Amino acid sequence: MSDLLTTEEYKAIAAGLSFPTQAFIDGSFRPALSGKTFDTVNPATGEVLAKVAACGAADVDFAVEKARDAFEDGRWSRLHPRERKEVLIRLAKLIRRNARELAVMESLDSGKTIFDCETVDVPETIHCLTWHAELIDKIYDQVSPASDNHIAMIVREPVGVVGLVLPWNFPLLMLAWKIGPALAAGCSVIVKPAMETSLTALRVAELAMEAGVPAGVFNVLPGGGAEVGEPIGRHMDIDAVSFTGSTATGRRFLAYASESNLKEVTLEMGGKNPAVVLDDAENLDRVAAHVVNGAFWNMGENCSASSRLIVQKGIKDRLVERILAHAREWPMGDPLDPVNRVGALVSKAHFDKVAGYLGKGPKVLMGGKAEKGFVEPTVLDIADRAARQVREEIFGPVLSVLTVETFDEAIQLANDTQYGLAASIFTSNVKRAIRGARAIRAGTVTVNSFGEGDISTPFGGFKQSGFGGRDNGIHAHDQYTQLKTIWVDLADDADEAVE
Repeated sequence: MSDLLTTEEYKAIAAGLSFPTQAFIDGSFRPALSGKTFDTVNPATGEVLAKVAACGAADVDFAVEKARDAFEDGRWSRLHPRERKEVLIRLAKLIRRNARELAVMESLDSGKTIFDCETVDVPETIHCLTWHAELIDKIYDQVSPASDNHIAMIVREPVGVVGLVLPWNFPLLMLAWKIGPALAAGCSVIVKPAMETSLTALRVAELAMEAGVPAGVFNVLPGGGAEVGEPIGRHMDIDAVSFTGSTATGRRFLAYASESNLKEVTLEMGGKNPAVVLDDAENLDRVAAHVVNGAFWNMGENCSASSRLIVQKGIKDRLVERILAHAREWPMGDPLDPVNRVGALVSKAHFDKVAGYLGKGPKVLMGGKAEKGFVEPTVLDIADRAARQVREEIFGPVLSVLTVETFDEAIQLANDTQYGLAASIFTSNVKRAIRGARAIRAGTVTVNSFGEGDISTPFGGFKQSGFGGRDNGIHAHDQYTQLKTIWVDLADDADEAVE
């Protein structure tokens, strides 16, 4: 995966692709029961790639019925943990075998650069599935310290049928983040990919069947939020929903659960993440590289993007100079050209939204142009802390620079947001690094770097960035399992038993 091809070679692969276009239910591809379809479009060119099945509530009902049958008869839920592990490892191997096809399909469908698809998204998808597979037979249950006349076992059981609602910014990787622990736990899943990016989820479902995931266990229903997402959220026979996406849509899933069967809901939502750079930060060139990566990676279409640079006044000018230099190393253009680091935004609707933040107002230090689905990496110098660009999640390649005088002011400004997903702090003072990391209200705080941790560390946020569970790490399995206490009375004489 590290040896990138030429643009011409990638385009040749693209020309030979056969796109999956139907829903995947009960082990096979099927058209939507209504017969409806929708166009999935290459955002870099405007070309229609395929007409994909537009599922609806009837398809959700059918898929849930099949998923429930699979769960209850134990074809997957009661399979030996070792056997589930072997199946998921086979799936990871099949993805590796088809990695280049998936990378090109992902790039075409989402506008993501082939560089990222080849070097990040597909390899991390494989790693995620393998990691959770290997964990299956290594999670032990517990025995409580009960009395000598009792034994109490605390065991995990799969929650049941789970709805997995995906975002469009990392279609493959977010699929892996959810199906990895959900399938590892023994659940049956109903996957709703984002309407903009359905193709790779459908292809992975086909590979899962080839790997040995039983029919009914892994279902994929493409379609709109109202047509598929809401029926999943309201379904009386879905036990839990794990959602990644916007805060506005996350609120709806809480309402759906409250108005139906009170299903468990895990939400991973928006962010307006600060990169705090203090005046004692070392190696400003390295700091600038991290800030640029955090702001412009994946075109800023990243819930943990560093969209707010909070920098102390004494080093602002020197740091901004280096940021502008590093940003020029992120060329924008054809996503299938491996030289490019910035591709197209996912859809015209999203392009229009991001472009709307680039009008009159803040001082533009770099970029600021938007045309035909592409938005230049943009750096804004902003004095007004109530500006839209400072308060709202743009989800595009736009970095807002905010100047502060003191450490305390920097931390206060970092926390002055409704979100709390991720943050970074750059300083050479260990005490200030730890104090700052503890004071910032965010689920992940990195010190002297930008990042999200890795597969071994939990990912999720505070405040309106989400709650209910974490993705990644062993903690991700908590979303898809329930705890049961089994209390056994060991007393010889029933009359001596203690309740």
